[in-house]
Amino acid sequence: MQKTVTSREANQQFARILREVEAGAEIVVTRRGVPVARIAPARQDGVRRLTPEQEAAVERTRQRLKKGWPLGGAKFDRDEIYDD
Repeated sequence: MQKTVTSREANQQFARILREVEAGAEIVVTRRGVPVARIAPARQDGVRRLTPEQEAAVERTRQRLKKGWPLGGAKFDRDEIYDD
C-alpha cells in the first residue's frame, strides 16, 4: 500500500512515518503536489529490488547490446587482431 504525505507532514511526523514504513508501508513525499521522494522499507537481505519499470529498462538495454550498433567498419574477429 502506498501512502502520500506532504514534505511538511514528513518533516513534522517523521517518527510516525518511519514506524509505518517499518511496518511495511511505502510512502511518497510530495512538494506542492509533485512527488519528490519515496520512503520504502529496507530489504533485510540487503539485495536491491528493481521496480517493474527498471526491469523493463534493463531488458531493453540487454537486447540493444545484444543487437549492437552499426559503426560503419568492417567486421573482424579476435584472431584477426593479433599476429601469431
